[in-house]
Amino acid sequence: MKHFFKITALAYFLIQISVVLSCKHEPIFDNLPHPVDSTGNPVDTGTMNPGDTSTSGTPCDPNTVYFNTQILPILISNCAFSGCHDAATASDGVVLTDFNNVVRTADVEAGDLDSDLYEVITEDKQDKRMPQFPRPRLTAEQIQLIRTWIMQGAQNLTCDQNAGGCNVEATTYSGTIRPLLQNTCVGCHRDGLENGGINLSNHAGVKAAAQSGRLYGAINRDPGFVAMPFGGNKLQQCSIERIKYWIDAGAPDN
Repeated sequence: MKHFFKITALAYFLIQISVVLSCKHEPIFDNLPHPVDSTGNPVDTGTMNPGDTSTSGTPCDPNTVYFNTQILPILISNCAFSGCHDAATASDGVVLTDFNNVVRTADVEAGDLDSDLYEVITEDKQDKRMPQFPRPRLTAEQIQLIRTWIMQGAQNLTCDQNAGGCNVEATTYSGTIRPLLQNTCVGCHRDGLENGGINLSNHAGVKAAAQSGRLYGAINRDPGFVAMPFGGNKLQQCSIERIKYWIDAGAPDN
């Protein structure tokens, strides 16, 4: 095992403390008013994040893994926070906030599953694996996604979900909403770490956030809401439209 993720006993102890404080951010919305339409849904006043390079006009291939829209959100939500692998902390010199830093500091090489990044997320020993205990390890689906990305060449590929039209009518909780939130939000909004009183790890919690307007307001980055995903790029517009479609349908558990 390569050594850049290994930490001293003291550092490990400090991380156990800091994990309780990690992923802390301002409440998901403040007391400022936010616009609503006659149906009670927040008005879509957001624009695509100018820094979001994930929309290139290239249609998304379902068999291809795209770094900015699939891999980076997992790392931002689960690893790149204060006290761990954000730019300010850079624990063990590792920064997981963007493509160049992930490849360079996590020693990622195309087709190499011995890379430090993959080794630590699949590590069986609790004191060596990442995310650090007591945070839960990545899901099997997330690990497989990172594995596929590495085996496909660990490239910084981009695509545009809107290319060819955005199909919102096929949106379901199980097939669309849950996987999207799992990879972008659940790292900071789950059982035991309910920032802003929001738990997005189960349907009941997601539905409550949806019906209150807090979910859409945050992801659409409406005035009065803290922009989500916190510390990451704005979701692609098609993803936002799919979430809104699902909310307007009553946020069903389908």
